[in-house]
Amino acid sequence: MSSDWYEDNVAPKLYFDTAFDVEAARILPGGYYATPSDMMLVTTLGSCVAACIRDPLNGIGGMNHFMLPENIQEQGGWGSSSARYGAYAMEMLINQLLKMGARRQNLEAKLFGGGAVIKHMKTVNIGERNAIFALDYLKIEGIPVVSTDLLDIYPRKICYFPQSGKVLVKKLYSLHNNEILNREQDYQILLKKSKVEGDIELFT
Repeated sequence: MSSDWYEDNVAPKLYFDTAFDVEAARILPGGYYATPSDMMLVTTLGSCVAACIRDPLNGIGGMNHFMLPENIQEQGGWGSSSARYGAYAMEMLINQLLKMGARRQNLEAKLFGGGAVIKHMKTVNIGERNAIFALDYLKIEGIPVVSTDLLDIYPRKICYFPQSGKVLVKKLYSLHNNEILNREQDYQILLKKSKVEGDIELFT
């Protein structure tokens, strides 16, 4: 993945949310956003997972939105190319938080998503695999997970307030269109066309 790929396909959309009377950023599949400001981060998840990570002492937090590529030839694990995409998503967010002044030892995380919503993926439960990856990654990196809302069969809308750590979760029990599924399927296509550039560096 490159910065051009990120800017062209998944850069966050900034707007003012009139319902909450706050500046907001909408995180698309494959995207991430970190901020020291008092604002709201919003995303809608199907089988993707969002990690909401913050430094509560310094008031800096962010969110990513990622999916591991569907690859039935791989058995998973940290050596697989699929895992590299997940590690990349985590690394980009954490690096941005640290650049903004967050302290590595203060970080805490909340995880959301991983629903079994893409019915055509019969070879693997991609949502479950995304959720397991995120939990394993954060455990290995020593970042405590203080809250989760993972798996199930429903998409979710997530509103995250990094300064307070508050999260609003709305389960989308009935969808009147296929926007979420289409967006994630388009994201899968992008993953197949792109590659992770460089080595993945795990944090110490």
